[in-house]
Amino acid sequence: MERKNTTATLSFARGQRRTPTRAEAIFWQAVRGRRFADLKFKRQMAIGPFVADFCCYEHRLIVELDGEPHASEEARARDARRDAFLRHEGYLVLRFPNERVLGNLEFVLREISDRLGLAGLPSSDPALPGHLLPRGEKVTRG
Repeated sequence: MERKNTTATLSFARGQRRTPTRAEAIFWQAVRGRRFADLKFKRQMAIGPFVADFCCYEHRLIVELDGEPHASEEARARDARRDAFLRHEGYLVLRFPNERVLGNLEFVLREISDRLGLAGLPSSDPALPGHLLPRGEKVTRG
């Protein structure tokens, strides 16, 4: 049972949506509007006293993209407490470093697919129909 969101948490979430990191913007373009495996993601979603980077409520999945602020011992301990709360609320929490999203978005999407037990996802090869590039993105052949 989820605890109530506070006004401060909701305000923080709105602020985070206005200023995404580069990795968050790239991931969002790949998953928004059910672009990835027809999954409905919300970004910067308040859940109890916390804000999840990305949440697919239907599958009770949270995707966290971690940058430099998550590197310290204190931040890792805070993330562990946060993840424990979210798991207690029934969510699966997957964490990926920003560098992984920026360098290999396909890996991140495959990991999500594998963890959710989704089969038959499209290929990431842009030469094949049904590739994973976000809608509106064009592949230039050089």
